[in-house]
Amino acid sequence: MLIEACRLGPVLDLACGYGRHSLAAARLGLPVLALDRDEEALRCLQRSAPPGLQCVRTDLETGSGLPVAPASCGAILVFRFLYRPLAPAIVEALRPGGLLLYETFTIRQREFGQGPRNPAFLLDSDELPRLFSALRVIAYQELVSEGPPREALARLAARKSL
Repeated sequence: MLIEACRLGPVLDLACGYGRHSLAAARLGLPVLALDRDEEALRCLQRSAPPGLQCVRTDLETGSGLPVAPASCGAILVFRFLYRPLAPAIVEALRPGGLLLYETFTIRQREFGQGPRNPAFLLDSDELPRLFSALRVIAYQELVSEGPPREALARLAARKSL
């Protein structure tokens, strides 16, 4: 599904950190644009980056959207990051037929004493599909992993209509 979507354009990995998901996509031969505000993490990622992986330092929480053209991305990856005002820009950045893979913490994460506690970084129940209601949901799941560590997560795979 990811490889098929990337025929439409590059993979955009938001808040990529040290780039675990960026590297996995690039090693599949996909073009990847990895975004994060952590300069040191991006420097480490760039040192191990295969061809086709480009790193860009940007703060996604400034309210200025994404540094990509509208309808330019075949897939967007978001893991362990939540900034709700960015949702419309994520949808806009996807090409028709593009794929969004999103996983982050739910409000239940507070039960486990680690991870984010601020409600700004925790999803309410069934919130993720509502944030991306303009996309067609392929799969959605809320779960508590057995760990360790135990994590309360929401996972979404969704596609932009053609």
